[in-house]
Amino acid sequence: MTAGLGVTAPKPMKRIGTIDRPRTHDPRNQAPMSVPTHEPIGSATPNATTIGANDSRQNRTREMQLIPEALARAHMHDRLREADVERRAVRLVSARRMQRRAERASMRARRALAMAVML
Repeated sequence: MTAGLGVTAPKPMKRIGTIDRPRTHDPRNQAPMSVPTHEPIGSATPNATTIGANDSRQNRTREMQLIPEALARAHMHDRLREADVERRAVRLVSARRMQRRAERASMRARRALAMAVML
């Protein structure tokens, strides 16, 4: 298309986003993640696919949001285990105390019987 003076009209430029100001925040419209070329052959990082890129981004954010919940769950699990160990220790101490008391009562009864037989 030419203007009246024989000069072509400027074409609209394709807007490119930057890291600080991405073109869009919608993960469905973002460019897929690319595989770095400096990775060694057979490295542990899997090849990125464009099919599941959106799902992986959304799952990552969901996992990030669930991290405090998982941390609290693990903390509560540890606290319950510590309480259970403490309960067992208290039960063992009281069982040993009752066993010593029973042994002393048994010895008293044995002495009393021996004294009764000797008379």
